[in-house]
Amino acid sequence: MNEHGAPVLYAIVTGSPIAGDVGTLVDLARGDGWDVCVVASPYGRRFIDVAALEARTGHPVRSEYKMPGTPDVLPPPDAMAAAPLTCNSLAKWAVGISDTLPLGLLVEGVGMRVPIVAVPASNRAQIGFPPLRAAARNLGEWGVTVLGEEVYPQPEPRAGGHRHLFPWAEVWRAVLEHPWRTV
Repeated sequence: MNEHGAPVLYAIVTGSPIAGDVGTLVDLARGDGWDVCVVASPYGRRFIDVAALEARTGHPVRSEYKMPGTPDVLPPPDAMAAAPLTCNSLAKWAVGISDTLPLGLLVEGVGMRVPIVAVPASNRAQIGFPPLRAAARNLGEWGVTVLGEEVYPQPEPRAGGHRHLFPWAEVWRAVLEHPWRTV
């Protein structure tokens, strides 16, 4: 909860053009009374309008770890949505690699039983790679709600133009319905 008693969502984006539409998720969550903080991977940051998101949320967009001993500028999360989640980030998260702030938060979030929803976003060929399928299954077994092909059908390689199909409303609904959610 933030200092006003509102639940806090971390909207985590990684290096996909779809990240540019994260404002849709911000608006959905804020419409339900949630405080939203955007956390972007270094590549995800390339696709978002940082200034607009900071104005919209009232929080800085974080992309880097803070210095030890310094206070965090964001309130702690009550839930996280990793959407869009690239295959690179999916694979790293599933084996505990925390080389970016978003991955560190996601790894820690599983350990702390923070409700997390993830939506891989790439293409059918990459998502079909057996270790990536295993990564998504493992995360699901560890309590992460992974929205797959039934919610977001991956496009064919090099197809492009699928950004408008990303299921932001379903992401938000899955956050609200996550079995670990307490607020």
